[in-house]
Amino acid sequence: VQLVESGGDLVRTGGSLRLSCAASGFNFDDYAIGWFRQAPGKEREGISCIAAGTATYYSNAVRGRFAVSTDKANNVVYLDMKAVRPEDTATYHCAESRQVVVLTNSQGESCKFDIWGQGTQVTVSS
Repeated sequence: VQLVESGGDLVRTGGSLRLSCAASGFNFDDYAIGWFRQAPGKEREGISCIAAGTATYYSNAVRGRFAVSTDKANNVVYLDMKAVRPEDTATYHCAESRQVVVLTNSQGESCKFDIWGQGTQVTVSS
């Protein structure tokens, strides 16, 4: 399994950005795949995932602003980010798990992840 993220950049508050993840070594329909982020000094935060190729889940912090999608023909996972805020500044990691386990808590919904890529940096200026 290999996950390589790209697309991170410096963007202004209110702007948009698309992150991409080139994935290899597994079938999207059998796995959970998505994104988590981590800012300096903060805990890892699961923000979105697609489970078994169809069902999508989001944390409360990004629901309505971010959208996760896949291009199965090319094995690419996307995260479309809109109306970004300074608090979205973080390193964004693409991640996957062979077990489709949806995590639900007060912060919203995400998926359990076992393997992730090196990450891509997103910085939102105010």
